[in-house]
Amino acid sequence: MLKPLARLLQRWLPRRWRSPLPLPAALWRETLQQHPFLAELTTTEQTRLQQLCGHFLLEKEFHGAHGLVVTDAMALSIAAQACLPLLHIASPTARSSRDPMDALDWYDDFVGIVVQPGAAVAMRESIDAAGVVHRYREVLAGEAMDRGPVMLSWEDVAQAGQVTGSGSNVVIHEFVHKMDMRGMQAGDTPDGAPAMTRGLWGSTHSAQARQHWRRTMTEAYTQFREALNVAERFGGERPWLDSYAAKDPAEFFAVTCEAYFVNRERFALECPTLLPLYDGFFRAHPP
Repeated sequence: MLKPLARLLQRWLPRRWRSPLPLPAALWRETLQQHPFLAELTTTEQTRLQQLCGHFLLEKEFHGAHGLVVTDAMALSIAAQACLPLLHIASPTARSSRDPMDALDWYDDFVGIVVQPGAAVAMRESIDAAGVVHRYREVLAGEAMDRGPVMLSWEDVAQAGQVTGSGSNVVIHEFVHKMDMRGMQAGDTPDGAPAMTRGLWGSTHSAQARQHWRRTMTEAYTQFREALNVAERFGGERPWLDSYAAKDPAEFFAVTCEAYFVNRERFALECPTLLPLYDGFFRAHPP
């Protein structure tokens, strides 16, 4: 791939003037083969994804933690999964440009991607209703920080091709969080409702689109939490989606997006009301 100086010069050019990072053909084929949800894309979609990856790899910097060396194959694997949600979506800035590469604007608030060999342990703090502070450790396969880097566990990333049956994908999860965070004000927290534009689902203005999104997501989130509660209290069948989706609306959005992109067929059965919602937003399968 490009030398550091050439990468730096290319990065500062507007995308329309750049030459996207050339990806070795053999490495690209290997990346597709290792991820069934990428291999099943059409030839046209794979070509667009490859172009998105070329620009993504120019714009982002990978850092291995604890002595981990991030190889070209590892970086491309992450790039391909991170760019999948951008394959058909428009730029969040609502610019008139129809350049599909402008979809990368969803990730324009950060540069760094930190890759850990395995899961990371973070110290957390919460305050209960009585005002008591609780400190605890949380094991993380990934983390997205507002206006900051994305952290990923390579151990989990490397399993992406083997866990599609469960609808899991840590890269998509964290990068969808980034989409959710984009445009947040300082001090805000992601809420599972990324930026909306008029025209989505036939809306005449963005507020109408956002209202439709929140109503549909709230109903699905409530149903999921109720189903999980019944399973835990009465021993019923547990929902297919990871129970982490019940934490809050932002996590519900991220977990459901994992499933939507890597196992659409099962997602359609488990989340029938979310399928047209996500089709409309990500524009992969317009209603």
